[in-house]
Amino acid sequence: SIQNKKHCMFILAKKYDAFLASDSLIKQIPKICGPGFNRVGKFPTQVSHQESLVQKVEEVKGTIKFQLKKVLCLATCVGHVNMTKEELYGNITLAINFLVSLLKKNWQNVRALYIKGTMTPAQRVY
Repeated sequence: SIQNKKHCMFILAKKYDAFLASDSLIKQIPKICGPGFNRVGKFPTQVSHQESLVQKVEEVKGTIKFQLKKVLCLATCVGHVNMTKEELYGNITLAINFLVSLLKKNWQNVRALYIKGTMTPAQRVY
């Protein structure tokens, strides 16, 4: 049934962080899967046959997606446990500067910034 298909697509999209698809198949995905991937913001990234799959996977792993909704706070992932302090610092700085540049009044619209690990308390940085 259509409802069961939607539920399966939702579970699949929630289970994985990102998807890759061949450029020859990318146009067929909405026909087969419906709008499920778009709704959760995980439509597959296109990979051509000439590109290195390992390189594309690393590129997707290094991508940060921001989803701005009508709320007063935003949380996003900026690193993982295998990163050095310098890499984390670079990612955090890049993410903060990018998000602040999207705001109408830049830093005037930022009340506070926190950094938090998975099992750590939040640390205020601004």
